[in-house]
Amino acid sequence: MAQGPITSTTRAMAEVTGGRIGVWWSPPRRWRRAPITSTTAGAGPSGRIGDVVESALASIVGAEHVLTDPDLRAGAEVDWTGRWRGTARAVVRPGTPGEVAAVVAACVRAGVPIVPQGGNTGLVGGGVPAGVEGAVVLSTRRLSGLAPVGADGTVVAGAGATIAAVQRHAAAAGWQFGMDWAARDSATVGGAIATNAGGLRVLRWGPARTQLVGAEFALAGGALLSRVDGPVKDSTGYDLSGLLCGSEGTLGVLTRLRLRLVPPLPAGRAVALVGVPAVAAAVELLGAVRRTGADLAAAELIGDAALGVLDLPDPLPDRWPAYVLLEVVGRADDLAGMLAPALGEGDAVLAAEPGDRARLWHYREGITESISRVGVPVKLDVSVPLHRLADVWAALPGTAGTRTVLFGHLAEGNVHVNLLDVPAVEEDATVDRVLRLVAGAGGSISAEHGIGRAKAPWLHLTRSPAELTAMRAVKKALDPTGILNPGVMFR
Repeated sequence: MAQGPITSTTRAMAEVTGGRIGVWWSPPRRWRRAPITSTTAGAGPSGRIGDVVESALASIVGAEHVLTDPDLRAGAEVDWTGRWRGTARAVVRPGTPGEVAAVVAACVRAGVPIVPQGGNTGLVGGGVPAGVEGAVVLSTRRLSGLAPVGADGTVVAGAGATIAAVQRHAAAAGWQFGMDWAARDSATVGGAIATNAGGLRVLRWGPARTQLVGAEFALAGGALLSRVDGPVKDSTGYDLSGLLCGSEGTLGVLTRLRLRLVPPLPAGRAVALVGVPAVAAAVELLGAVRRTGADLAAAELIGDAALGVLDLPDPLPDRWPAYVLLEVVGRADDLAGMLAPALGEGDAVLAAEPGDRARLWHYREGITESISRVGVPVKLDVSVPLHRLADVWAALPGTAGTRTVLFGHLAEGNVHVNLLDVPAVEEDATVDRVLRLVAGAGGSISAEHGIGRAKAPWLHLTRSPAELTAMRAVKKALDPTGILNPGVMFR
């Protein structure tokens, strides 16, 4: 973390109860993960499509979309963290829902495991063939089409459309897409629905499940089931689309999604980055602001160690144990008035102009990339009841027994736990201690990243035996041969 306080031509807006509130500017800095691309396609000399399975797949999608050359497969065989990797027999890139269904059917006939993959931004090893011998990675990236936004405020998007692409498409029609996080340029809507992802706007619009109206997906038998047309209100039988949300590619392969859009956030918004003496104070601050009737758009929590990995100037004159980033609809003066009674010993900087708000947001959105530059972390995404957050946060570093970087979504009690310098032989024991701490506090071992392969051994900590039995029965009914994403969610 670069040292030295930020100065401003317009510093203190208010002096309240020992705390300061200021307005702040600093030079912009962008953090973006580029999507994996290839300059060539198809099988090279070391990976000819000669196998019966590969030949069948090539007849469906075209030889140029069956990648068997190791260099062309490589990007799809390792996850974003670098911790989970495997070897695929081929990466297949269907371009239509019908091709997806045909690919699934061909793989099932041949007994070849399928690993569905979107933008490959997952953090739990669910989208790569780690430990799955002879698997085909089914990439949905070519399924990126976007239908016109409907009069009912919904849009049908291909599973391979990125979050950012849907955001732009919605904005062009006067709407907003209610999902957002730092990997928006690479993460796909199919992956978001498959993991019931959350992100920065859950406080306002809920997780992925609340954005889903209907889904189209290929079943293990090769059938294509579609619920992306028709009226929004429909109570005829089981919600099969909802069943696919959070299934992580274990029940079917998503091809298209009908997504609910929301009215855009007003342009007039203010962001505050508040230094607080403890996480308990952060929880109290959020409660105090909410009781004012504030129109909150986001509430994020950043630990001091997380701020420390950023190559950015200190946002406040002093360092604090924790920081709260709040975004509200309204003026900076209004937000200052909301903060003033609850700030106590804290310190805050505010921004109202779009560029200044974005610069404050860099202190939250740049953390994940910055941690990855420090080392390859063991990443755990957990949530606890808000009244237990301070206790669990304080206990996490000692429980992990290693360098720990914490940040997350304050309003949902969602903590992103990043463990650095964990010896490989100690990973399972370290993860076990952390997840048992969370479960013991009445929390969930996965708030928004899914279970994947990383957390499958611990699913029983937050799911009852009856729930696990029911989940396995659903899996058996829809994927009787266990061909879809084996090793994910269940061991």
